[in-house]
Amino acid sequence: MRTILVTGGAGFIGSNFIKMMVNKYPHYQIINLDALTYAGNLENLSSVATAPNYQFVKADIRDRQAVEQVFDTYGIDTVVNFAAQTHVDRSIDASEVFLTTNVVGTQILLDAAKRFWKVNPDDNYCREYKPGVKFLQISTDEVYGSLGETGLFVETMPLMPNSPYAASKAGGDMIVRAYHQTYGLPVNVTRCSNNYGPNQHPEKLIPLMIQNCLAGKPLPVYGDGLNVRDWLYVDDHCSAIDRVLHKGRSGEVYNIGGNNEKTNIEIVRLIINILGKSEELIQFVKDRPGHDRRYAIDNTKITTELGWKPVHTFEQGIRETIQKTKGTVPFVF
Repeated sequence: MRTILVTGGAGFIGSNFIKMMVNKYPHYQIINLDALTYAGNLENLSSVATAPNYQFVKADIRDRQAVEQVFDTYGIDTVVNFAAQTHVDRSIDASEVFLTTNVVGTQILLDAAKRFWKVNPDDNYCREYKPGVKFLQISTDEVYGSLGETGLFVETMPLMPNSPYAASKAGGDMIVRAYHQTYGLPVNVTRCSNNYGPNQHPEKLIPLMIQNCLAGKPLPVYGDGLNVRDWLYVDDHCSAIDRVLHKGRSGEVYNIGGNNEKTNIEIVRLIINILGKSEELIQFVKDRPGHDRRYAIDNTKITTELGWKPVHTFEQGIRETIQKTKGTVPFVF
């Protein structure tokens, strides 16, 4: 039986991943560790809250004692690290919490994994670990920086982050790599494109546009609205993580994208069209500092090595997201 620690499991992607894993693998124990910051919502997990193979622990990954206690109490043999500060705008205003969570918090998790998984934890030169253990770091394509009008992100590109958020995630990725190279810790890193789907916090573009559109409020669009992102439906992302968790080669990075490049203004207009609203709601606002122009992911490695591919077109995913958003209680800031 596998015992998986999912950090940040009350957040948008983490909660979707937990629901999938609890239902797909009833013989796995899923431990959800989350600090329940503004972006965490246990209501996202109400459908599995009483499942016999699910347990919630409220704790912060920056709390070394709490993290080690969870490893010791539950016999953790796998970590899937979603826990992170993720919103670029917030990182511009207050970067320190991004660095402490995304870099130091990741390092604390790695230390616990190394200590509890090593065959001989007292030997600094021991590179042998218990069978089947793995540390999976969930990262972002933003660590690569910005693309021009052409080209795609590939795993071998240098990291060139342009925001404090992206820099903190790049730092976390690098410490994960270092623990693999130095200590032999079995790890993988996944870097995804922009996620969307039901129950996403409305500080992000798509849920904000849907909620404001439903309420007849202005739809704020940065700059000229022509920034391009590759959009990935959250269920597709979760299935990719599952594939990397079970089949990913130790030490490897896998890019995960949805093959859905769209400009921000295209997305806003599509939402308006689906909901039958007026484009007069669109309100162009001053662009944010360091706003990357284009992201796009090359999926070749994960599709050829692990046999994964996204199954949702953007039009399918956005309609499902809108349908499931209607009638839900919005986040309160």
